[in-house]
Amino acid sequence: MRALATILGFLVFLAGPLGAATKPLPLDSIQLPPGFKIRLYAKDVPGARTMALSPEGTLFIGTREQGNVYAVMDQDKDNVADQVWTVARKLFAPNGVAFRDGALYVAEVHRVLRFDGIEKRLKKPPKPVVVNAAFPKTRYHGSKLIRFGPDGLLYVPVGAPCNACKKKDPRFAGLLRMRPDGSGLEVFASGIRNAAGFDWQPETGALWFTDNGRDWLGKSLPPDELNRAPDKGLHFGFPHCHGKDIDDPKFGKKGLCGQYVPPALELGPNVEALGMRFYTGTMFPERYRRQIFIAEHGSWNNSAPAGYRIMLARVEGNRATAYETFAQGWLRAKKPWGRPADVLVMPDGALLVSDDKAGAVYRIDYEKESAQP
Repeated sequence: MRALATILGFLVFLAGPLGAATKPLPLDSIQLPPGFKIRLYAKDVPGARTMALSPEGTLFIGTREQGNVYAVMDQDKDNVADQVWTVARKLFAPNGVAFRDGALYVAEVHRVLRFDGIEKRLKKPPKPVVVNAAFPKTRYHGSKLIRFGPDGLLYVPVGAPCNACKKKDPRFAGLLRMRPDGSGLEVFASGIRNAAGFDWQPETGALWFTDNGRDWLGKSLPPDELNRAPDKGLHFGFPHCHGKDIDDPKFGKKGLCGQYVPPALELGPNVEALGMRFYTGTMFPERYRRQIFIAEHGSWNNSAPAGYRIMLARVEGNRATAYETFAQGWLRAKKPWGRPADVLVMPDGALLVSDDKAGAVYRIDYEKESAQP
């Protein structure tokens, strides 16, 4: 009964505006540090989740429940998108998008597709090429964020097919990688319940990723995690250990946590930390550069809602030293009107934020003249 109630509650929570927003979004409720401004970059993007930008400036956006992939363009270069195309429809949770050598890569639950020469055919997209169809078809934690690493390989996470369980299949609860043509698929890291966002530190090349903690362990346990994986073959503890030292009631035992790589930073419990990026631009002040922006999608089963904001993780070398709120206000009177899902740094240094509940993408700029001393 509890499992059924959990599923029903989750589905009810997901219910909401799946189409384009018809009412003005209350962006004036978003609180930012002095000097920062947020505005609507693109509307009419139902279910907007992960984002990838081509060198030509086309923003590709994946979705989950909607099954669509979008291409968004700012053709007049006024920092507001003026065209949205649907370049793929009726796919199996095409959450992940990546771009390389003129081709759009799209990750469904069970496979990765490639749309060649997509930018020349946005109005009439080409049929996709199947790059690799060797992934599990399990929908539970099956939606994927994909990105190309500095090594030229495509990284693809496979979440645990459960809240907390142990599977013999080494692909589950792992972060995999493969060549652009789909060959050489291998497990890069293990013990990861649900890697929902990742990026590479510009100075070191080390991979950092967010991981969503398990449910039903308590009102404030366990935390979501920010992890660092500088090398292949590391294990991050799931399902035995959560956070730095929390034993799982079924799979853990005293002292076991010490065998695994602890998180670089414990985040809030059940905040659903998703997309993350190192800030590589120069528009924002120095204190924000080379730091990590994280989209907290927001809790779905907390008695007190948590998340629904953009956070900043401060990094010094190999260490994460602090975690602070950067943008908040998507939660009003304990009810969310929006849910940040991903972040992306634009070439001019602005930060884009996707929102799958409002079906929109926002642009955050820093305006020096408006900053308070």
